[in-house]
Amino acid sequence: MRIFLAGASGAVGRLLVPLLVAAGHQVTGTARTAGGAERLRAQGAAAVPLDVFDAASVERTVADASPDAVIHQLTALAGGNRAENGRIRREGTRHLVDAARRAGVGRIVAQSISWAYEPGATPAVESTPLDLAAPPPRAAMVGSLRALEEAVAEIETHVVLRYGTFYGPGTWYAPGGALDAVLRGAPLDGPGAPPGAAMVGQVVPNDAISSFVHVADAARAAVAALGWPSGAVNVVDDEPAPARDWL
Repeated sequence: MRIFLAGASGAVGRLLVPLLVAAGHQVTGTARTAGGAERLRAQGAAAVPLDVFDAASVERTVADASPDAVIHQLTALAGGNRAENGRIRREGTRHLVDAARRAGVGRIVAQSISWAYEPGATPAVESTPLDLAAPPPRAAMVGSLRALEEAVAEIETHVVLRYGTFYGPGTWYAPGGALDAVLRGAPLDGPGAPPGAAMVGQVVPNDAISSFVHVADAARAAVAALGWPSGAVNVVDDEPAPARDWL
């Protein structure tokens, strides 16, 4: 299968590329830097630059790749930019979906998250409604996810991966990552603040339950999703825990 992987140089993407190549797929991945492009080529994929906010550029890039499927793993999490992340979900996804439809792509797999459900006393399942009544600033996050998932559903076969909180290499929750730095006294913003510190710094040791997923498992789920029917799927590990325990 010819795969167009948007976000190939991210924490999930860099683990996903070799899995796709090993499975026999032809991969075209997007990279933001020359180093990222070089890593993609070393992994056996073609590398292309992509400005996901430029609709015409996205259309050309996807058309040139002529993929059978698009995998959307784009985020702005590496820099901890909440506003840009929301913009990627809204505008970037819109451009990817429009480009995929024009290129005749019939399958898309897209990254979403599993903590945007409305509150409840039991673990959320895929049919649990999104928390559309949430107050700001959560409302902006939930709204951007709703826009992403509705856009993706325009492709004939669409799988939305509602990932748990990422841990593992390249994530905020890795040793030496943003949470580790904050717990050791790093500032939440301003000079010296690590990327993502402002967001992980909002975590308090309470009874709120979180579900996590290792980025390697997230990558394996994306490969498997190429053979799944349409729908949203929670992709989490089997150890949900209250913040007072895991923190």
